[in-house]
Amino acid sequence: MAARSTAKDPAYALGKFLVFIMSVLVLGLTSILTGCAANLNQQSGPTASITPQNPTQNGTSGKARTVKIALLLPLGGFNKTAVIAKSMKQAAEMALFERNDPTIQLIVKNDHGTANGAKLAAQQAISSGAQIILGPLFSKAVTGAAPVARAANIPIVSFSNDANVAGRGVYLMSYLPDQEVERITNYAVSRGKRRFAALIPDTVYGHAVEKTFRNVVTRAGGQVIALERYPAKANGMLDPAKRIFEIIKESNDIGAPIDALFLPGGQETLPSLGPLIAYSGLDNTSMQLLGTGGWEFPNIGRDQAFVGGWYPSPDPRGWQSFSGRFAKNFGQAPPRLASLAYDAVNMAISLSRNATGGRFSPTAISQPDGFQGIDGPFRFNQNGLSVRGLAILQVKKFGSQVIEPAPRTLPRTGSAASAKASPPQKSPQAFSSPFGASFFSPN
Repeated sequence: MAARSTAKDPAYALGKFLVFIMSVLVLGLTSILTGCAANLNQQSGPTASITPQNPTQNGTSGKARTVKIALLLPLGGFNKTAVIAKSMKQAAEMALFERNDPTIQLIVKNDHGTANGAKLAAQQAISSGAQIILGPLFSKAVTGAAPVARAANIPIVSFSNDANVAGRGVYLMSYLPDQEVERITNYAVSRGKRRFAALIPDTVYGHAVEKTFRNVVTRAGGQVIALERYPAKANGMLDPAKRIFEIIKESNDIGAPIDALFLPGGQETLPSLGPLIAYSGLDNTSMQLLGTGGWEFPNIGRDQAFVGGWYPSPDPRGWQSFSGRFAKNFGQAPPRLASLAYDAVNMAISLSRNATGGRFSPTAISQPDGFQGIDGPFRFNQNGLSVRGLAILQVKKFGSQVIEPAPRTLPRTGSAASAKASPPQKSPQAFSSPFGASFFSPN
């Protein structure tokens, strides 16, 4: 019979030591995996929150100084809106982890895109300790969340572009139609355009754009010679387009040509309009086409009718860097609105460094120097509307080209149109715009 090992036996001691080492390794590996799961907070459902790694302690009290930021988006379902919202959530998460501020917690809530859904989401977020709310995307959702936030003295930075919901603690992060119209119209006037025509959708958006367009043209000393509206339905633009094209031709025949044709719209309307322009025989070399931010969509230059057209947009270089990082992290290109969520989180993190009492106060949010974002500088007025610097781009067959850079800084008062622009580039770089059609979030 083999001799039994004892505590004094070297083989027995070695075996006990190896068992101890293996136990330590297993426990360590378990802790690491548990820590990763906790830091990523991999909860199912759209209300999962994300907590940065390695929470620090407040040096004076010894307690964790966590600042909670709420993000409200219509995350349910698989339709186009939900896809955009989920990408905006990913962009917000990317900003959180790139900043790597361990004192920040992001609380994500599904507002269902409705007033009641946003009201409930805001209540839940505030109950969880949120000090600022980013979102909602839809203006109707903002109307549900705003009263709850105001009662708790919590500011809202929304992604809607409906100016009617701004003010009294609600700030709009999005691009506003009137600023785009002002930018492109003033640029056209600065290039000698004085006689304008326009073909505008007969929608709430179209009515707002038309009012701003008429005001800016008149203020700049120009004239709106002809304007037609078209209904938002299939083939609705056929007759209005024919009428505006006939007026343009008649103006040319009498020696008083139209200098520029304003065509606000996006990927939903322009592909139908391009063939009508081509069929009409209009000479785009003598008449300048003008657009809005909705012209920023993939392959607009495939339609020869729009090549050479001008439109306002953020300088695309910051977007290119952002979209590359996003695609690397999430395996797909981001929608154009994703940068709004990314910049909103970065702004909130910057403000979180202020003293507790005034961290997200109106004075802090509307600070004159504003903030730097993916799409350039931006700031908020006291009325809740944002001011942004926009570049002017020209449509090329492949991509678009910056022909006037966005301003380096924003004015302390007034609109972005009066901002000081950067010197023109000697050799403008061409940029393709492969992501997202419009900057306008649906209302």
